[in-house]
Amino acid sequence: MTTHPSEAGNHIVRAPHPPLTEYYDREEDRRSWVGEQFDKTASDYDRIENILGLGTGSSYRRKILGWAGLLPGMRVLDVGMGTGLVAKQAARLVGDPSLVTGVDPSPGMIRSARLPDGVTVVEGRAERIPLADGRYDFLSMGYALRHVSDMSVAFAEFHRVLKPGGKVCILEITPPKGKISTALLKGYCKYAVPALAKLVARDKDTAQLWRYYWDTIEACAKPEEVMNTLENAGFTNVRRTVDMGIFSTYLADKPA
Repeated sequence: MTTHPSEAGNHIVRAPHPPLTEYYDREEDRRSWVGEQFDKTASDYDRIENILGLGTGSSYRRKILGWAGLLPGMRVLDVGMGTGLVAKQAARLVGDPSLVTGVDPSPGMIRSARLPDGVTVVEGRAERIPLADGRYDFLSMGYALRHVSDMSVAFAEFHRVLKPGGKVCILEITPPKGKISTALLKGYCKYAVPALAKLVARDKDTAQLWRYYWDTIEACAKPEEVMNTLENAGFTNVRRTVDMGIFSTYLADKPA
């Protein structure tokens, strides 16, 4: 299923969701709290992600990147790289790891990343990417959009670092339609996965981070608002596809 920006409104998203006061007190505290959680739990991330993955492992990421137009020889920027799960697949598709750059704000995640030799890694945030203008053919972001502090500023940065004609591919989890489906997914993500994390994780905060994941999914801006924000940043051909009712891919192009 493919959807396009809403014609009924043009709401622009800044913070992707309201403050989640169960975890931090104010919006101003969110970035430091999230950063601390990622740093502390980075060594557990890939193990727990395999539990949560629901079939969205390496082959799924590679399939989506190829379907989104990533071709051999393209220069790629992966924003919110984390442990490199998307960047690794991008390197396989472009055929040369030196064409791939990953950006992430968490030193812990960067240290835990397992990447092919040649991939460049830079510490930085989506809202302030420390790289030159118009350098990349393709920009990816894998399941990190909910953690930016200002979506509109991040999308403006995406537009800046892409070459004319460059492509954006953002993978995210979005709540399914229907109360029963949502309740089942919530039960799995907020309760079952954290319970499993307590058994296998090295860090005691890992279970809390994965409960937080669900809360950000549930509270995040609506997909139509995300697409409107991409359009407002200057992107064209903005659209969204959905797999299994919950795995959204946002696609957009920078005008040539």
